Amino acid sequence: MNIIQTFYDKMASEYDKLFFDWQAATQEQAILLDKLFRDHGFDKSARILDCACGIGTQAIGLASLGYSVTASDISEGALAEAARRAAENRVALRFKRADFCSLRETFSESFDIIICMDNALPHMLSGSALASAVRSIANQIAAGGIFVASIRDYDALLAEKPPYSPPYIHRTGKGQRVSFQIWDWDDDLYRLTQYIIEDEETLQIRKFDCQYRATRRKELTDLLIAYGCSTVLWKFPEETGFYQPILIAKK
Repeated sequence: MNIIQTFYDKMASEYDKLFFDWQAATQEQAILLDKLFRDHGFDKSARILDCACGIGTQAIGLASLGYSVTASDISEGALAEAARRAAENRVALRFKRADFCSLRETFSESFDIIICMDNALPHMLSGSALASAVRSIANQIAAGGIFVASIRDYDALLAEKPPYSPPYIHRTGKGQRVSFQIWDWDDDLYRLTQYIIEDEETLQIRKFDCQYRATRRKELTDLLIAYGCSTVLWKFPEETGFYQPILIAKK
């Protein structure tokens, strides 16, 4: 098991604590994505694959709006948590364990929309690994379909290479919850340590480690064009309201 699987397996039961209100976030992000899909000519008949679904933050929200969603991930722990949350929300999703670098091994069909949100692609730690992921994803997009993904604004971050992310402080009914990340840089690679501190009836501190590669927008754009997409657009937080830049690539 690699560091990415271990990170998300361990984080699965804690991931919602990165949000002030995870349930509300699923609905907010679904509304945002629904608008984006509609702006590009799709409606709720579109077949969607969330190829890095995690605990279902986007997939569950989209399913609650009436979309047909298949949710896949490399982490068994995250998939189990997503399935539990889907049941709690009374939405039907198809879940599959799959590596987005080799989607064809799991899926014989293509999809109208593939999404890969929340900085999943920068887990690819080399240019060749990223190329494998993009080629795999592009191969599963139906003709005329789109790929929607979000990554951190690494074009800006690489200029400064900050050693940490600003903390999120969430007041709870019993105290407060603080989450932040430490970033240890080595050229364009960095090791991330995620801390979640709960200061409620008792003090609890949890930490989780993972690795990323700072992926510039041009590299991702060039790969998508090389593997069959005709256009790649980037939309930024001031336009979408989402906290990361979002790309929309059309096949």
